[in-house]
Amino acid sequence: MKKIVSILFFALAGITFSAHSEKMQGAQYKELGPWQVHYIAFPSTFVQPQIAKAYGLERSGYKGIINISILKNNADATAQTATLKGTARNLLGNKQTLDFKEVIEGDSIYYLAQVDFTNEEILRFEVEIQQANQFQKLQFQQKFYVD
Repeated sequence: MKKIVSILFFALAGITFSAHSEKMQGAQYKELGPWQVHYIAFPSTFVQPQIAKAYGLERSGYKGIINISILKNNADATAQTATLKGTARNLLGNKQTLDFKEVIEGDSIYYLAQVDFTNEEILRFEVEIQQANQFQKLQFQQKFYVD
C-alpha cells in the first residue's frame, strides 16, 4: 500500500509540476556515465499533508522538494543506490546545502531533499553522485513560485 501511495505521490507531483511550469518539457533526465539520472524539483505544497508527514517532509509555501532517482543506463534500467551531495544557489550566489535521504520501496530507489526559496526565485542545483569509484555531476535549474 505504501508503495502505491508513493507512486501516486510522485506521479501527481510530476503532473502538477508540469502543469505549473512555464514551458512543458519532456522527461527530465540526463544520461551521466553509466546512469540515467531522473530529477524533479517542485514546491512542497503540491504534496498532501499525510504524505509529507510519512516521508518526513516539511510543507511550506517557501520550501521545495527535490526528487532524484538513478537508473542503470541499460535495457533493464535497474534502480541504483548511490551517495548524493549537493547544493542549491540562487542568482545572487547564496548557497544552501542539500541533505538527501534515501527512500527504498520495493525495486524503486529515490533520493529526497528540501530547499528554501522565495517567489519567482531561480535556483541552480549541483548534485554530486557517487557509487563506488564512479562520480558524476548533475546540474539543473528550477524557477519556484510561492502559492
